[in-house]
Amino acid sequence: TFVVIAGALLAVISSFIESTSYFIVIAFVIGAFFSALAGNIGMRIATEANVRTTQAARTSLPDALKVSFTGGIVMGLGVAGLAVFGLSIIFIVLLQIFMGGEWSVDGNEKMTMVLETLAGFSLGAESIALFARVGGGIYTKAADVGADLVGKIEAGIPEDDPRNPATIADNVGDNVGDVAGMGADLFGSYVATVLASMVLGNYVIRDMGGVINDVFGGMGPILLPLVIASVGIIFSIFGGFFIKIKSNDAKEQEIQNALNIGNWSSIVMTAIASYFIINFMLPEIMKMDFFGVGIIEVPRMKVFGSVIIGLVVGAAISYFTEYYTGLGKKPVMSIIENSATGAGTNIIAGLSTGMMSTFAPILLFAAAIWGTYTLAGFYGVGIAASAMMATTAMQLAIDAFGPIADNAGGIAEMSKLPKEVRERTDVLDSVGNTTAAIGKGFAIGSAALTALALFAAFITAYEAVNPGLEVIINVTNPYVMAALFVGAMLPFLFSALSMNAVGRAAMSMIEEVRRQFKDIPELRAALDVMNSNDGKEFADWSKEDQATFEAADGKAEYEKCVEISTAASIREMVFPGLLAVIVPVLFGFVPGFISDDPTLGAKMLGGLLAGVTSAGVLMALFQSNAGGAWDNAKKMIEEGVTIDGVEYKKGSEPHKAAVVGDTVGDPFKDTSGPSLNILLKLMSVVALVIATMI
Repeated sequence: TFVVIAGALLAVISSFIESTSYFIVIAFVIGAFFSALAGNIGMRIATEANVRTTQAARTSLPDALKVSFTGGIVMGLGVAGLAVFGLSIIFIVLLQIFMGGEWSVDGNEKMTMVLETLAGFSLGAESIALFARVGGGIYTKAADVGADLVGKIEAGIPEDDPRNPATIADNVGDNVGDVAGMGADLFGSYVATVLASMVLGNYVIRDMGGVINDVFGGMGPILLPLVIASVGIIFSIFGGFFIKIKSNDAKEQEIQNALNIGNWSSIVMTAIASYFIINFMLPEIMKMDFFGVGIIEVPRMKVFGSVIIGLVVGAAISYFTEYYTGLGKKPVMSIIENSATGAGTNIIAGLSTGMMSTFAPILLFAAAIWGTYTLAGFYGVGIAASAMMATTAMQLAIDAFGPIADNAGGIAEMSKLPKEVRERTDVLDSVGNTTAAIGKGFAIGSAALTALALFAAFITAYEAVNPGLEVIINVTNPYVMAALFVGAMLPFLFSALSMNAVGRAAMSMIEEVRRQFKDIPELRAALDVMNSNDGKEFADWSKEDQATFEAADGKAEYEKCVEISTAASIREMVFPGLLAVIVPVLFGFVPGFISDDPTLGAKMLGGLLAGVTSAGVLMALFQSNAGGAWDNAKKMIEEGVTIDGVEYKKGSEPHKAAVVGDTVGDPFKDTSGPSLNILLKLMSVVALVIATMI
């Protein structure tokens, strides 16, 4: 429905605006379709891989890692491949339509039309990504909260036990939110980053006089980000060959080290290849327009310096995220210790961990923005973001293997496989919790650089079609400051809407699970025998009690819980999604009707984007890392951990406190937190699309 409405609006607008092609509507639909297809591929592959991971774990932990990671790499390659394929094909078609397939004297103006139309592809991708993230997050967290609070705490049944009515919805939710949502998210980031860099490349050519001589028909700076993204796919494949372990007794750190080796291998190979690509595709000296300085000559090796910075940022954000959310790390251990005095202190420790986790990444982003702009202007910022996204296939593989391993553990429990099978999948799942947090950190970091590149592209695109009008985003201008405050408020409003949606859906889920435990005789009888045998191993129960418990297997009405999650995710994601699209349009167009300043709309829209980007990045980091730390604190207690002579174990009071903390963190890390990076990218893409229309 959203795609139809948005496509119709774009069609109406483009029919009235001379500088905009009607083909933008087609590009929008293709982008939306490819984004949905990327998520669909991920869900299908994950569903196939989790069963095979369970089977592999019966005999070998190394094989289980291989199967789960292979499922992830298929997901990653699908996302990156579709992004490069879609951008390339549409760009080639538009190049033929607008420019006859080659650069001409008025190439900059015509290329602006090409890239403006190509922005429709990015808008479609980001639109579906937002719904996939928000809707998927609502779906999975409604089921997860119901399975945790009623199943684990009230009934004492594990969340993956087949007697837990929410267990199927919970396992499906892992695929919907953590796989499809993440895939659509990074697909949108990938496309938006490359597009922004291509737009900035066009203005590099303009600054150089409008014509350059190279073997790419004078389009080297425009095509460079697309080529870097393409080689990143190849090196992500090569990096996957380095990810392996040798022993069934491998611990979490050994598996994490194997994943890190694969990730670093792909990053290093991409860096080496980028050196030769930049030497081949760019002029030795380029001219770029720096704000407040004018035209400056920039050697192409400074662009390579931006690539290195982008790759380092991608790796460093992973390190910072791992520190604040990783198993056995000081912040997580602190949350475990605070669980000893109840849920309140657990939550306080988790919130402070999330807030503190913003410190190092923000300094990293600030240094990266400063460094890349100093090296090669906004083109350097865009290329850095493109380089960071080049290894998206590897990042997605590392992220997606976690939900696959998580579901494999659920299948092992529901299938009553031997205890060691679940132990092996739990080892992978524990690492997967950290890699999921790292993946979210990577997505947030890429969104920060991408949003800035899109912001620069928006300003330059506006000024290109409005000669003589200069857009200065001055915070002493009261109109700009007002827009800045509104923009900074939006991530809080967006987070509140998504968390309230999770809360409402979770309440419905909890009521349904409680009803089933009360109304279904077999489930009620199973709970009675569990309570009467409290503390005893199942093997020590009487034959009669064992038979009663086994008779409840499969009696839960799983479809009722699935229906609740599905309906809630579809219903609740609409308003937050429309908010991200409508607000920038209002700020871009309405000031033009109430002021004589022809640039006021562009200035206020710029202020809005500055506010939503700064607050959105901070909120996204805070929520994602706090949620990840809470989750791993609970995991460590369930596995059993001793701190200063005090033992923390499953079923204890600290465990109950940790489950409450994890329940609070669930919508943080899987719904509102990761959705924010799409909010700021989508608003920036909308601004770029309407730049020539304001």
